[in-house]
Amino acid sequence: MTKQELIGQIRKKKSFLCIGLDPDLTKIPKHLLDKEDPIFEFNKEIIDATHEFCVAYKPNTAFYEAYGVKGWQSLEKTINYIPKDCFVIADAKRGDIGNTSSFYAKTFFETLPCDAVTVAPYMGSDSVKPFLEFENKWVILLALTSNSGAFDFQFKEVQNRKLYAEVIEKAKQWGSSEELMFVVGATRAEEIAEVRKIAPDYFFLVPGVGAQGGSLEEVVKYGSNNQCGLLVNSSRGIIYAGNEEDFATAAKKEALKIQSEMALYVQRYEW
Repeated sequence: MTKQELIGQIRKKKSFLCIGLDPDLTKIPKHLLDKEDPIFEFNKEIIDATHEFCVAYKPNTAFYEAYGVKGWQSLEKTINYIPKDCFVIADAKRGDIGNTSSFYAKTFFETLPCDAVTVAPYMGSDSVKPFLEFENKWVILLALTSNSGAFDFQFKEVQNRKLYAEVIEKAKQWGSSEELMFVVGATRAEEIAEVRKIAPDYFFLVPGVGAQGGSLEEVVKYGSNNQCGLLVNSSRGIIYAGNEEDFATAAKKEALKIQSEMALYVQRYEW
């Protein structure tokens, strides 16, 4: 999916919501556990209930890899089931180099028809550029995260600027805003504004809204640009909004609630 196609979906759906598909067999409704593939059945119902309100889905691969071959099959079925008008992010956080990165890229861009994959930049350009060789595919680079451990490295001073700022500045040399996004945590409102100054035209994938305490209002205030420039992710707050047989209805209500708020912001952008 190209940048303009993604922007088109945001305009059409009046939403910049990304839903994280992180199925945990200890949390999904118990009636699904008797199914042949409970993970896929859970995801299928969530997708059916929410796809009109979101523009992206983000399966975190750890929640599938933990279950071995069956989990990987569930992931493949899930990705193939997601409607074609939705942006698909493999939240895999890969970060190796050379041929290894090339094969990771093939995994998520050829074997699995994903639009984007999350990548850790610690090993530099060698760990990122192989993913950028695929046309109309995206790298979503970990830049400023919302976890407490972010202070271990991301906020260290490097040549009189924070390390996360240095990473973003350097990464702009590797890929344009047509193929590269940045992960920017929602609980870092003031820093989001700083990142937007560094990368005015780039999309941000913003986790942390909802269950992790991030404010959608602040994310939009500090992080949006004149074409929105945001994919705001919610995982637990939507997919686990209910845990009974009507869980998909509960998820739909929560997704609609967020989308309705987003619609008020979307109408302000200069398209």
